Amino acid sequence: MTANQKIYFYPVWLRIWHGLNAIGILTLIFSGISMQSSIESANLLSFKSVINLHNIAGILVTLSYFLYFTGNLVTPNGKFYIIKPKGFLKRPIQQAIYYAWGMFHGMKAPYPISEKRKFNPLQKYAYVLVMYMAVPVVIITGFALLFPEIIIDQVYAFSGVFVTAVFHSTMGFFISIFLMVHLYIASIGKSPLENFKSIFNGWHEVH
Repeated sequence: MTANQKIYFYPVWLRIWHGLNAIGILTLIFSGISMQSSIESANLLSFKSVINLHNIAGILVTLSYFLYFTGNLVTPNGKFYIIKPKGFLKRPIQQAIYYAWGMFHGMKAPYPISEKRKFNPLQKYAYVLVMYMAVPVVIITGFALLFPEIIIDQVYAFSGVFVTAVFHSTMGFFISIFLMVHLYIASIGKSPLENFKSIFNGWHEVH
């Protein structure tokens, strides 16, 4: 492998999904926090407008998710999300040690990017948790709250709508934390903006 080999990791469909998803998720976070805060921001948006914005963003994220899911089924990109049983705990622990200590002391990355490895173990686990678990839960619970008549009236001693809302908000908070970590990890590279350029031009430069 040459010192500055470029790998085409982000085809057009994936870049389109990433852009739509980023806009949708950021809008959902903004509008979700606005609704949770119970503060009327009449100078910016009314509470009703915030709800409409949240619903529209939710539909956008849902449509973009179908693009992502279908794309991973019919293109080679899906192979990067397969988790192998061997070293299930050892590999992410090694990567965590590198992030916490190794990269600040000149250590080589234990799982460098290559044509066969798009994500290191921690990235892969996080993406699988978020994209194949948290996002589907947010979508399902979001549509349930949009049409509350389909929600079970009682879950043990609690209101079904209340449980659904709590689950929806919890998963939304989890995705918000993931987004902050995702942006930080993306800034690690030859320069803080190098990885961000990749998602625009499709090419990832390997050093």
